[in-house]
Amino acid sequence: MKWSNIRLIFLRELRDQLRDRRTLFTIVVLPMLLYPLLGITIFQVSQFRREHPTQVWLIGSGSLPATPALLDRERFSADFASAASSDLIRLHVDHQIPDEVITLGVRHVAEQAISDGTYDAVVFVPNEFASRLDEFRTWMGADRGGRDLQEADKFMVPQPEIFSNSANDKSAIAFQRVEIILRNWRDAIATANLRSSNIPIAARMPFEFRSTDLAVEASRNAAFWSKMLPFVVLVWALTGAFYPAVDLCAGEKERGTLETLLSSPALRGEIVWGKLLTVTVFSITTSMLNLLSLAFTGALFFRQINGAAGAPSLQMGLPPVSTIGWLLLALLPIAALFSALALGIAAFARSSKEGQYYLMPLLMITLPLMMLSMMPATELDLGTSLIPVTGMMLLLQALVDGDYATAGQFVVPVMGITGLCCWFAIRWAIDQFKNESVLFRESERFGLGVWLRHVVRDRGKYPTFGAGLLCGVLLLTIRFVGSTFATMPESWSDFVAMTLLTLIAFIGLPPLLMAFVLAKDPRATLGLKMPRLSTFPMAFLMAIVIHPVAKAFSDFVCRLYPISGEMTEQLTGMSTLINQAPGLWAIVLVMALTPAIFEELAFRGFILSSLLSRGNKWTAILLSSVFFGAAHGILQQSITAGALGLVIGYIAVQSRSILPAILFHFVYNSLSVSLGILLPNWLEQYPVLALFFTVSDMDFVYDWSIVAGSGVLSVLLFSWFSRGVFSKKHKVMAVEKRPLAGPVTNLTT
Repeated sequence: MKWSNIRLIFLRELRDQLRDRRTLFTIVVLPMLLYPLLGITIFQVSQFRREHPTQVWLIGSGSLPATPALLDRERFSADFASAASSDLIRLHVDHQIPDEVITLGVRHVAEQAISDGTYDAVVFVPNEFASRLDEFRTWMGADRGGRDLQEADKFMVPQPEIFSNSANDKSAIAFQRVEIILRNWRDAIATANLRSSNIPIAARMPFEFRSTDLAVEASRNAAFWSKMLPFVVLVWALTGAFYPAVDLCAGEKERGTLETLLSSPALRGEIVWGKLLTVTVFSITTSMLNLLSLAFTGALFFRQINGAAGAPSLQMGLPPVSTIGWLLLALLPIAALFSALALGIAAFARSSKEGQYYLMPLLMITLPLMMLSMMPATELDLGTSLIPVTGMMLLLQALVDGDYATAGQFVVPVMGITGLCCWFAIRWAIDQFKNESVLFRESERFGLGVWLRHVVRDRGKYPTFGAGLLCGVLLLTIRFVGSTFATMPESWSDFVAMTLLTLIAFIGLPPLLMAFVLAKDPRATLGLKMPRLSTFPMAFLMAIVIHPVAKAFSDFVCRLYPISGEMTEQLTGMSTLINQAPGLWAIVLVMALTPAIFEELAFRGFILSSLLSRGNKWTAILLSSVFFGAAHGILQQSITAGALGLVIGYIAVQSRSILPAILFHFVYNSLSVSLGILLPNWLEQYPVLALFFTVSDMDFVYDWSIVAGSGVLSVLLFSWFSRGVFSKKHKVMAVEKRPLAGPVTNLTT
């Protein structure tokens, strides 16, 4: 790769984008005007906001005690209601309970009055409320020595009620206003009762908690901006990268200038790097301009709020100066990541209009990762630092807060994961530019009838790449919908029925149907070919050899992301059901063999074969593993299953058959299930096994020496699969990139 070519392409693309008025408006003008205009709009709209009076119906005011008086004529007493709240309440008083209330019931009458809008809230005071209250006060004032405290139960004072409709905003506001007044009145009654009994008023509330905020103003500012600014920076970095990328790829397709660039002496990788630098510059510029505009507008906004009469004090100033530096440093890798993703997506799009449609799916993937870091319980630790985007936002929050000790501990994993994601994204973008079937796809109009005829008439030997993605998404959707209706089985037979239904109907059946509809050769699509016989013993051996490493990785994941207490209870309940099985053979059949068959048919069969139609082996293996891992309901199991899916997918691709993958899957699951059940008894009979295993709480752990040996042997077996699986015929097929695939299982972890 020549830097001179990259530099020329970068300057060319940068110059073209700077000549585009739409780009300049989006990148420069809009950020500087957006937030000030938004602030002005908020202040203008706030002028229309005013408090509206509420209509309150008080029924049975004749039953109120004389002292303390709740009412002053037709208004609430000023002792319990402020002048402002009293003016906002239009009170209609009925001294006696109306006949309709006695006949129909107070609840029915109140509901009707609120629903038709006559009143916003109804306060009901039952008969004998004042007399019962006086009896209780008299009993309280009696001689303490001759008073039985248990007699207080007979002085049950009828309870007043407030009727409102929380689904109605006006009614909810009326309830809040009235409740405060009645609570003040009740406290006054309680104080009067204590005084009549010669009990100190302090007995009602002997102490209060005094709160002291130790945060200085700079810390409060940092706490606010550390949540807000990283989110704004990352969102605008993504948005600022996407639109220039669409114009530089899909836009050039429409203008017919992409062919000229591709025919130049520059390599495809050099073209991508030149465009990537251009998009990254616009991404960083957009993000920083939005950041500066937001900070400036926010400071002015809080200043005006603090200066407004009667407004609550919100002491908030500009963010610390160091914040800009930290955000700028974090922008470099994160903008490169978003720019590479945007370039790959834009290269895939047929037109600028189609490319803009792809922004929403990209936002739907990245926004949850950003929002996760803003949740109160989310902290920067080793587990969260390994989550893309989330780790970067948490690291920025720690740096803005000034928590350099925590940030220093996890800066390496955060930057490592971000750099790894950048590398994969850039490689994907370069692969997109190297694939001319992607670059020169023609725009097309979609018609359901035409598409259905095309699917049936023009189907190839293998399904398309899109069919594989569709199948993966469909399986995840079916599993999600099915899990919402699933209930905890109560017996082993119920567990067997639920497992078989899930694997056969939700996992195995959809890919089988799609294979027969979308491919001319369903057998080849599902990978049901006979490989070399030597692959079977090697797959069997690989499952045994890799098990200690996979088990250690599973334990590490569980320590990194601890299983919740609720999930632990569910797993314990499942273990109880498994203990009801008639024998180990039944457990292996249900939890090892059945998943191995149907999951491999789906994930390494139809999905992997479809994804291999693009010709990129590792992309197909990775995507099928992601779908396979996501199909498992537990996060920790999904991560482990996804990692094992890479191994199984590699075996399937190298052997060009899912039969060795099924064998690997079956042996691995059988080993996990059998060791979990049999090891406790084996350790009692053969104590020497304690040198290799540790058993505790229905789980087992391999000794580190076994794990290390497992890793070495696994590497050797992988080298065999990479070199010695194919015959000459198989190698020719591999060059022609004719796929084969298979799915995976419930991999017991």
